[in-house]
Parts: sequence; C-alpha cells; structure tokens
Amino acid sequence: MDEKDFERIDEAACRRFQSSIELAGRKWNGAILLAGMRGARRFSEYRTLVDGISDRLLASRLKELEYEGLIEREVRPTTPVSISYTLTPSGRQLITLLQPLTEWGHAHALERAGGIAVAS
Repeated sequence: MDEKDFERIDEAACRRFQSSIELAGRKWNGAILLAGMRGARRFSEYRTLVDGISDRLLASRLKELEYEGLIEREVRPTTPVSISYTLTPSGRQLITLLQPLTEWGHAHALERAGGIAVAS
C-alpha cells in the first residue's frame, strides 16, 4: 500500500472502511477469530476459549463470520456428525492486522489512565 491508496477519500471508500471496522469490531468477533488462531476447531473449543459468550451468540457469530468468508465450516458425515470451524486466509489476515490495533488500544488506555505505555 502506498500513499496513492489514500489520496482519494470518497463515499465508496468511507463505506468500505466503515463496513470493515464494524465487522472487525462487532462484539465477540475478534475473540472468536483469535480463538481460531489459537487452534479452536470444534464449537465447544470456541466456547471454552471465548469466555462469557452464550451458545446462541457464538453460533450466530460463527455463521456471520462464515458468511463473510473469515471462517470455513466443515461438516463430516460421521456418527454423530462432526462440525469444525477453521479460519480462512482472510480470517487469518484480519486477526493479524488487528494485533497492532490491539497493542495501540492497550498503550492508549495506559496513557489515558496516567500509566506508562511501553512501545512495541
């Protein structure tokens, strides 16, 4: 990405940016993607790693992330049926891109609270 990518700020660019921020920032989405990066595959593994989320909301978010192309759902015809969820390359890319934002947020919160932020 170079400076030319930021020369034109128009309505379409703003909509794409806002949509991306809303998807990434929707409650629990980041935590679910991070759980996938940490090896969660089964619904119960996601539920264990994402402390505090209800089963209903986890199922809803997994469907949403699948629709958005960030998680892939695989159904294996075993008895009982086995379902796994894995991050797509886009999902891995998004969680990697969010890491610096998370670090900034931590440093900013410390700064605002009067603490000392450590540069990373």
